[in-house]
Amino acid sequence: MPRLASIRTIVLALLLVPLLAACSKKQEVTPQAGIGGEKNKAGALLAYEHRLTLRLPADTIAPRLNEARAACESARFGECNVLRIEQSSWDASITVRIVPGGVEPLVALAAKGGEVGERETSAEDLAPAVADNQRNQQRLQAQQKRLDELAARKDLAVADLIALGKEQAAVESELQALEQTAAGQQHRIATNLLTMKLRRADADTRGSRLRESFSGVFDQFVDGLANAVEAISYGLPFVLLGFPLLLLWLWLWRRFGRRKA
Repeated sequence: MPRLASIRTIVLALLLVPLLAACSKKQEVTPQAGIGGEKNKAGALLAYEHRLTLRLPADTIAPRLNEARAACESARFGECNVLRIEQSSWDASITVRIVPGGVEPLVALAAKGGEVGERETSAEDLAPAVADNQRNQQRLQAQQKRLDELAARKDLAVADLIALGKEQAAVESELQALEQTAAGQQHRIATNLLTMKLRRADADTRGSRLRESFSGVFDQFVDGLANAVEAISYGLPFVLLGFPLLLLWLWLWRRFGRRKA
């Protein structure tokens, strides 16, 4: 019996080893969760915004920035507009407005060879603004209808027709402005605002922070020197004008002083 129990233990161990290895292997290949775009649910009027930090090797920041910009401008992943680009010797950032389905592939393209660090997603509720815009449109449309009815009358004087025409033009202008506002709101609702900051992978190391500190000191020194030169250039004409006047005043003071003595 003891021998039979030991055999069972060995067989059970041999069966468990492959299962444990398979589970371990499965956990290792689990990919990191990607950054997907956000679509509005039925009845929601939300404008979504994503802010990401991508950590990349220093020599790949500029190429990834250019690739992301080219992909957006060519609408590679759907409708996309580049809104802002910043670039320095240490990092870069790009802000785009893109359809929700294009957020994840664009982030993957920009993060190729690196990793996604900090991430933040927020949403602004545009329902009150949309409702207010619609109320204003309805009010102006009703006013426009009344003005059109008055313009159709045959008993109006010329002065009244002129005043009525001006009022109609003003209402039409306001309606066009409201329509543009409504189009902008719908565009914000249908797309996502995405800001990606591309940073060096070693940006948080002590050496990198020390380099940035020295760079900041040098930049401040250059700015201070430029300000000093600018201040001197402003004051130099007054010095050139005031020096002869000072000499003249000293000469007159000495001359009249000698006479009094």
